[in-house]
Order: sequence, then structure tokens, then C-alpha cells
Amino acid sequence: MAQHFLLTAKARTLSLAAVMRLSDDEAFQTFKECRWEGGEPACPKCGSVAVYTYAARRIFKCKACASQFSVTSGTIFASHKLALRDYLAAIALFVNGAKGVSMLQMSRDLKVQYKTAFVLCHKLREAMASKQLTFTMEGEVEIDGAYFCGTIRQENKVAERIDRRLARHQTGKRRAVVVMRERRGKTLPMVFKSEAESVRTIAERVAPGAKIYADEATVWDQLHATFNVGRINHSVAFSDDGACTNQAESYFSRLRRSELGVHHHFSAQYLHQYAGEMAWREDHRRVSNGEQYQTVSKLALAHPVSRNWKGYWQR
Repeated sequence: MAQHFLLTAKARTLSLAAVMRLSDDEAFQTFKECRWEGGEPACPKCGSVAVYTYAARRIFKCKACASQFSVTSGTIFASHKLALRDYLAAIALFVNGAKGVSMLQMSRDLKVQYKTAFVLCHKLREAMASKQLTFTMEGEVEIDGAYFCGTIRQENKVAERIDRRLARHQTGKRRAVVVMRERRGKTLPMVFKSEAESVRTIAERVAPGAKIYADEATVWDQLHATFNVGRINHSVAFSDDGACTNQAESYFSRLRRSELGVHHHFSAQYLHQYAGEMAWREDHRRVSNGEQYQTVSKLALAHPVSRNWKGYWQR
């Protein structure tokens, strides 16, 4: 029987102990190599590679525009207060969680406040999902939706229980995560108030000529006017002559287990970030944790200052 990829030696190319043993100079050099090709600093304002290096502090000065900058200037780590090694350790811990890492666990591992871990993790999620904004789905695309948040807990006594399906009993926090997933390709999740609201966006993000596979839900009937759509009735079978949504269901399995087993609760306000993170993890599920570590580090240092999370707790 073939061994699962996550159990093989190829999946384990990152040592958290080695990251934590990095000296300040080694962590600084790692940041330079992740941000700039070859580790040679370039001015974030004018792009000039002619810079001065200060001996007393780890900052640079551009010879062209005379602006000073550091290795984290203009990135999500701008104005950082933790040591650079701690951020590398946070990225290593983050990618090692197959179904995510809770902010409480991150705060304990790094010995920082929960608020610090909360913002840091969401900054990493924003950087991981940054490329999804430009995705256009092609080829064979599976589409499916699932509802998260706004769950109503039933009363203990049967006589006091309500019908949670009725509109008057809804909390208004329930959201539909709709995923478009290429077979042997990339994953694009989106969040709406209902699955029906996603049809127009699907038509915009799926390339003409693509083959779409969906389940028996009536909301997908509108797609037949624009695309070649294959349907599968899950009350009859999970797959029929190539028509299935198994890869979309695989994504929802990871997202659901992340909610129930790791975070225990998703806020509707941040659901799109968790959805984007799980899409990234699904797309990189056959990539070693060392490569994931390098990829997330480069994405974080290539991502501009987060307008959603900078000064979040100061409003």
C-alpha cells in the first residue's frame, strides 16, 4: 500500500528547532533573501539597487532618493516589534498545521499576547490569499457551496426547540462559502450570503469554454446558459462517468475540520480569510513544509502594508 505523502520524508524538509536556533544575523539574512532576489537590497520607493548599509543599525539608505528603509519596510511586517527570528518561527508553526493553527496556540508558542498572535496570523492569511484575487478558472472546474457561521444551538428540552430552517429564527450571520476548483489546478473560494448570489461572480471568474461540474442544487441551473455543465445528483451517486464534485468536497472537508477541530468558531467577518487560507493549503498539500515555509515568507515580504490589519487593535 502506498504511503501517504505527509508520512514520507519528502514532506519533512523544515526543522522548527533549526529556525529557533538562528542567530539575529542569520534571521536578518534570511529575510533579505526572501524579500530580494539574491539578498541584495533595493529601495522600495524608487527601485534603485545602489544603497548604503548602516553598520550600527540594520537599515539601508538609497543613494538615488536618499530614503531610509529596512528589510521589512513596506511589507506586512512593517513597524515590527518582535525579533525577526520570531516571525520566521511563526511562519514555520503556521505552515506545519495541516488544518491551520489557532491564534491561542500561536500566542503560547511565541509567548506573546493573544491580540498579537491574532493580527499576525490574519496578516499571513491575507498574504497567502493575495494571488487568488487574480485567478481565472480554466479547464474542468468543480463548483460547490457550504454554509458556515451563525449556527443556532438547540434547547435542551424537545418542547422548547425551534425549527432552525425558518427565516425568523436566523441570526443573520450565516454565510455561504462557494468554491471553484480546477481539477489538478488551483482553488478559488468566495463568501456570499447565499449560494444564489455567487452565480454572477462564477460567470465572471470562469473562462469561456471551461467545463463546469456541479451538484443537483437548483441555484446552478443558471450556469447552463453560459457553460457546458455536468451535474451529479448526490442522492443517487457521488460520481457518475466523470461528473463529480469530489475535489470541491475535499476542500470543504479541510475547512470544516479547521473550524471544528482547530478554531472551534469562525466569525462571519473573517470567514473569507479562513477560506482563502484553506484554499492555499489545498493547493500546496503535496508540497513539503520547507517549500511552504519559503513560499509564505516570500509572499509575506512581497505583500504591501495591510490596510485591514495595521493598527487593528487601535482601530
